[in-house]
Amino acid sequence: MSHPLTDPIMTPSTHSDRAAVLDTARALKMARSAHAYVRGNTVKFYEWLAASPVSARIPVGPSIWICGDCHLGNLGPLSNGEGDVEVQIRDLDQTVIGNPAHDLIRLGLSLATAARGSDLPGVATARMIEEMVDGYGDALARRSANDADPGPEPDVVRMVKRRAMGRRWRHLAKERIDGTDPCIPLGKKFWAIDDDERAALTALVADPDIKRQILSLSPDSHDCDVRLVDAAYWMKGCSSLGLLRYAVLLSIKGAKGRSDYALVDLKEAVAPVAPVAGGAQMPADEAQRVVAGARALSPHLGDRMIAATLLGRSMFIRELAPQDLKLEVEQFSHSQAVRAARYLAYVVGKAHARQMDDGQRREWRSALRDHGDLAIDAPSWLWQSVVDLAASHEAGYLDHCRHYALGTAA
Repeated sequence: MSHPLTDPIMTPSTHSDRAAVLDTARALKMARSAHAYVRGNTVKFYEWLAASPVSARIPVGPSIWICGDCHLGNLGPLSNGEGDVEVQIRDLDQTVIGNPAHDLIRLGLSLATAARGSDLPGVATARMIEEMVDGYGDALARRSANDADPGPEPDVVRMVKRRAMGRRWRHLAKERIDGTDPCIPLGKKFWAIDDDERAALTALVADPDIKRQILSLSPDSHDCDVRLVDAAYWMKGCSSLGLLRYAVLLSIKGAKGRSDYALVDLKEAVAPVAPVAGGAQMPADEAQRVVAGARALSPHLGDRMIAATLLGRSMFIRELAPQDLKLEVEQFSHSQAVRAARYLAYVVGKAHARQMDDGQRREWRSALRDHGDLAIDAPSWLWQSVVDLAASHEAGYLDHCRHYALGTAA
């Protein structure tokens, strides 16, 4: 008997079949765990947050660029292209100028569901939220917003960062395209593109402005030539499934005739669901919005991104670096969860703090010290938002499983 959570996703035979396959893939990914459901359901997060009785008590922080989808999987080691690797926010599709409190709540919910998935008791979640607030507050209190000392790295971060530092092109190629041969293997992850898509991608890479920007991503490649070697539609992610996304393999040929290769991710940018601060001035083009937010929040990533237009769609281009990894946490111990909460909140706090002046940092940190009448050392609005949203997401997850995974009527 087939099982909807383990059956392989079918590969679409034509371009027109993609939407149905992607809808199924997204539904099944979100059904695999409550944490996967939280990560893949940004729309419901903001809907349920707006409907929560706590929403009226959430303080409004300085209007800055926020991630907008600040969950555990969207943080990880990133390379700046020059040998430096730092843990930063790695996915900015939802970035807007908004309320930094929303990033804190989203991160708190993600950590809470990860803790539940690790069978940790509720007291562990309470400690994680306390440590989160301390770590975030420490980032705001630093004399320099660029101070990179978050304290001891938790084991899960240290291990993935150490692995990132040792990675080279061969590791990226083996992981992403099953080897170092200059081709993208079609199959479950990579799907064939049609002639119009290939022609559009080839023209995009050949555009002098785009070519110049691609070469600028690598300091030593200014005198090189860029050529598209292979391309495929990329079935990747969860909340973004259904949008245009392509993997493009480029040949970068130097003056001496030697060719190096680069793997580039092209992703469609669409209107965000994260709330925008009143009066905020953001780029009208969605890809330019994503790039602007990335440069403010995660310089290692933002400085390697390009906004472009492909087939009439707003797209952003990112060269994948071997050192770019996500934090994949299958199981937390109590101590690991607490340390990770503090460290990751510091990372987010640092991204926020570099956009604030001293007065804004002091005022926002002071607002976070208002704990109300809680027995735990954390703001009441943050704790109660996480509790309310955890309950809403658990109910939503079970209903999602019933409707999609089991194939029953709604």
